[in-house]
Amino acid sequence: MASFRIRQYQDQDYEAVRALFARGILEHAPAGFRHVLRAARVRLALLAVFVAARAAAGSWVLGLGAVALALVLLWVLVRSLSAEYVRDALGTDLCDVAGSYLRAPDRCFWVAEEGGTVAGMVAAVPAGRGELELKRMSVSREHRGRGLARALCREVLAFARARGYGAVVLSTSMVQVAAQRLYEGQGFRKVGSSYPSLLGTLLKFQIFHYRCDLGDGTK
Repeated sequence: MASFRIRQYQDQDYEAVRALFARGILEHAPAGFRHVLRAARVRLALLAVFVAARAAAGSWVLGLGAVALALVLLWVLVRSLSAEYVRDALGTDLCDVAGSYLRAPDRCFWVAEEGGTVAGMVAAVPAGRGELELKRMSVSREHRGRGLARALCREVLAFARARGYGAVVLSTSMVQVAAQRLYEGQGFRKVGSSYPSLLGTLLKFQIFHYRCDLGDGTK
């Protein structure tokens, strides 16, 4: 039997929701960094840095130091993708959760509460063309593996069906593999991809777009 309950967001959840979202996004930065390092052109660039630095300084140590510096700079760039996304969310819809999600038709924000703690969250907003968008899904690391994410996803799907939507759409990053498996297990299919910014394009960091058709939607 599930030990958590899903309920609508309340004002007292504000700080917990913002902190949960920020942690959930930033924890994917290391996976993004590993993804970038696997790219052939990045490895070639690091090799070029080593060769150039060694040739200029005549030292293996300085060559390796130049590579280390390049790796640090690359990590800062990769993490900045996540940090910018967090800053944008905290400064827009998550700055006024109730105003963004609870005071307009066909919008909602839920939290999963376990042991008096906000352990998960998800939101839904109309996306046009008879679609509802699932947004801001996050479950704290300590509460994963207990079905919270699945339950939150189903809450959005039920919300969409009850309001006559024909589909639910969402976006997730290429490194959020567990999230992709969750969504695919709930009937979502990948329908496209994009880059979040020029930096994302340079780093080959993609955002995957998913869609779950609900059948006879009327909106």
